[in-house]
Amino acid sequence: MTKNTITNISIFGAGKMGTGIGLLFATKGFDVTLLAYDEAEIKTAEAAISNNLDLLVQNEIITAANKESALKHIFITTDFEKAAKSADLGIECIVENLEIKQDYFKKLDEICDPDVILCTNTSAISITEIAKKSKHKERIVGTHFWNPPFLIPLVEVVRTVHVKDEIIEKTCEILRLAGKKPIVVKKDVPGFIANRMQNALGREAVSIVANGIADPKDVDDAVKYSFGMRLGTIGPIEQIDSIGADLCLSISSYIYKYLENSTEPSPTLVQKVEQGELGFKTNGKGFFTWSEEQMKEYNDNMITNLIKVGKALNRF
Repeated sequence: MTKNTITNISIFGAGKMGTGIGLLFATKGFDVTLLAYDEAEIKTAEAAISNNLDLLVQNEIITAANKESALKHIFITTDFEKAAKSADLGIECIVENLEIKQDYFKKLDEICDPDVILCTNTSAISITEIAKKSKHKERIVGTHFWNPPFLIPLVEVVRTVHVKDEIIEKTCEILRLAGKKPIVVKKDVPGFIANRMQNALGREAVSIVANGIADPKDVDDAVKYSFGMRLGTIGPIEQIDSIGADLCLSISSYIYKYLENSTEPSPTLVQKVEQGELGFKTNGKGFFTWSEEQMKEYNDNMITNLIKVGKALNRF
């Protein structure tokens, strides 16, 4: 059984994803309890929420009145038990570590009412494994939001063999009320749907650079100025139908043997990590070298451009 009416959403974890998801539900009129680690994280979360709401107002996604209303719907606390007991639906957004998540859900499962749906925002870890230590496995489901969650519509709803149809249906219903586009992942496979495709692209991109076929900028431009523009309007399966399965078969029969098919991470990527060249995390040194100004401009432009694309495609 699930609750007939879901009005209180508890978000466990007040990092970038937790605050973004909390903001999203608050703008749709849900009451949100956001669990932070400590008082310092509360202040960071409050600033992030306010800044992102301002951004939505500036770009006319919401009004100033909507912002003020959303802020009244968000309660940030460090009290785990209070957040768990107030939940009609809970969403976990903590560190991507299987053992930590297993223990966390075991604790949530023990405290939350039996009819509360418990969701994990993991981007790749098996939901079945996450639920392994919990008694009520039938109410634990994957809800993979994409960053920034208040702008990217997709949520992958991942079911396990333990989860009943009514849990999946209710979860999708709530996500639609929050303005999201839920899709159901029928099998609990690593990476779900979108991350499997995204990582296939990333593997090929790094391989092209590593093998000296093209420079990093040209690899990025090849995506941004070609099929990347098309992906918002036509998906890969639609593409096959539109150009013909026979043509796709002919191309794939020739090219597949030349594509990167390693089952291990690229040595180039491993080397970058070993050398401490992590990108924005390490003073801007990665495949490119970024100044502080360039990193700020990149982040600002990403949000602004996502809003432009979302409006153009009528996704908001």
